[in-house]
Amino acid sequence: MTSETHGESSAPGIAAIDGNQTGWTARLRRVPVTLALAWLVVLIVLLWAVAPGLFTSYSGTVGVPGEQLRPPSLEHVLGTDGLGRDLYARIVYGAVHSLSGAFVAVTVGLLSGTLLGLVAGARGGWTDATIMRLVDSMLAVPSLLLSLSIIVLLGFGTVEVAIAVGAVSVARFARLARSEVIRVRRSDYVEAAFGSGGTFWAVLWRHILPNSLTSVIALAALQFGSAILAISTLGFLGYGAPPPTPEWGLLIAEGRNYLSRAWWLTAAPGLVVVLVVLAADRISKAIGKTAP
Repeated sequence: MTSETHGESSAPGIAAIDGNQTGWTARLRRVPVTLALAWLVVLIVLLWAVAPGLFTSYSGTVGVPGEQLRPPSLEHVLGTDGLGRDLYARIVYGAVHSLSGAFVAVTVGLLSGTLLGLVAGARGGWTDATIMRLVDSMLAVPSLLLSLSIIVLLGFGTVEVAIAVGAVSVARFARLARSEVIRVRRSDYVEAAFGSGGTFWAVLWRHILPNSLTSVIALAALQFGSAILAISTLGFLGYGAPPPTPEWGLLIAEGRNYLSRAWWLTAAPGLVVVLVVLAADRISKAIGKTAP
């Protein structure tokens, strides 16, 4: 009798576990293939940046004498460059420079732009007008020209380029954050919070900010890919990390001198940049669909 009771009591638990497993399986099946591939690309590149030694045994900066300009093979998956350095190893070790630069750029743009948009949309009046005129002035200048102007002031290097790219994106974050704040500010629950005696900063922190961030986070994901592209562009022009740093834009620039006989030196890092940018764009669209 005891065993029967125990068997009957355990049946609902087993059914619940099976139901949870079925639910997770159904959710995974509903994930689009392109979104899954995008997350896979991002995960691989992040692992490159965190633990490059797990993916290659070659150095990212030291070449092997007599191994110059080797074509792709089993020994060198993506071939070697003009100094005998394994190209795949340089791409793997370059991930930390490109990703860290993009992270700094997105952080600068996200924090500064969201703060400006939050204050402008919540305060309104002359505060809104002043901030948005500043934002419009930034948008009136071409992004590349504005980035180069900031780099001239700060100097050359990965961090300086990242700050410049982030400063250019402040206007985009500010405009989007302002529009989201204005939308949320007019909601009934925000008006009710003010009517019940809530202070401006309390309502701003508890109600307006959390409900305005979804679209801003989607823009941050999109801007992450754009930042990698911008940093690679500036590195290609010679404003980023100096040689022999294996930064992706610099790898493309170094490979252009061998296009006629070693096309892989430019094609491989260029393809990696394109894949990461497309992956970030796909993830951004998925996040944007959850926005109200």
